[in-house]
Amino acid sequence: FQGFFDVPVDNLRASPFLIKYIETYVLDYRNAVIVARNPSVVPRATSYAERLRLPLVVIHGEDRDDIENNDGRNSPPLDAVVNEKRPTAQVGLELLPMMVSKAKPPPTLVGDVHGRIAIILDDIIDDVEQFVKAADLLHERGAYKVFVFATHGLLSADAPQRLEESWIDEVVVTNTVPHGIQKMQCHKIRTVDISMLLAEAIRRIYNDESMSYLFTNVPKDD
Repeated sequence: FQGFFDVPVDNLRASPFLIKYIETYVLDYRNAVIVARNPSVVPRATSYAERLRLPLVVIHGEDRDDIENNDGRNSPPLDAVVNEKRPTAQVGLELLPMMVSKAKPPPTLVGDVHGRIAIILDDIIDDVEQFVKAADLLHERGAYKVFVFATHGLLSADAPQRLEESWIDEVVVTNTVPHGIQKMQCHKIRTVDISMLLAEAIRRIYNDESMSYLFTNVPKDD
């Protein structure tokens, strides 16, 4: 994150707290698998899997409804482009190669979750649609419990309600962001307190002490 700010910053890691929670409160966690809900999360998920000595499972592909972007910048239909009237001279469009629309594969699971606990990892959970769909797939493939772990729990809009109605058994986040109202709306949300980490970081910065101790034995991919 240091390239995104005008002042020096330290990217603190909450992973030791989340791993401790898994070891303490996820019963039978030795029978769990770590799930990367898309390939971009693989480095983080791999780090957790190695430290917990658990298998790694990766979800590839996406639902048909999610193929197009949702930010209003979708490309117009091909026929609209071809048939659009232009004031300039026509080019022989019939001679141009036709564009082929994107086709991404449906979600597939690389790894076995049958009869196991599935632990989905990410850095932020806000819009929960993809987490809910991942939980559906994991449940369909035989996972008997699904946990979601994330550092920051924004959980805006109807996220609590959607989690409450999903196959997700528990959502574990830290207290970097207030989410008391969301917890009242969804009984599945759990909070891990990392105030000790933040307080120690503030103390060290104020006293001009080294921050390296806070990163001892913490992989950079966490």
